[in-house]
Amino acid sequence: MGHKGEQGTRDTEHGTRNETFRRPRKGDDLSERLLAAVGRVQRLLCALQRDAASRHVAQQLWRAATGGGANYEEARGAESRADFVHKVRVATKELREALYWLRVTRRSNWVKPGAIDDLVGELDQLVAILVTSARTAKSRTP
Repeated sequence: MGHKGEQGTRDTEHGTRNETFRRPRKGDDLSERLLAAVGRVQRLLCALQRDAASRHVAQQLWRAATGGGANYEEARGAESRADFVHKVRVATKELREALYWLRVTRRSNWVKPGAIDDLVGELDQLVAILVTSARTAKSRTP
């Protein structure tokens, strides 16, 4: 099982331990938004064509979108403020890359015009939040 004192993090939808006993932590809302964005990216990828170009874009988009959330989770467990800032910046870079691949997708003929504008907007907001978070944390460094 887990280490002594480890808090539950498993998903009840998939038959694993319940999170309801866990106290909310700073950043939970952002973490949920990142997970929701990954779910939206996954649905988009399922709808894409299967030609070589769209497969390449799909792989890059999936890697970048999931990398953003994963690096944010790493930041939440940072060992220092400097470590937090660094990991949030890495998460930001991943999400910016995901935005690039979404823009490539939007300009292609793989999706209907306007179909992913909301997702692009959400990732843009997430990038802005992460940039602000890193800037705030850095400014509080003694």
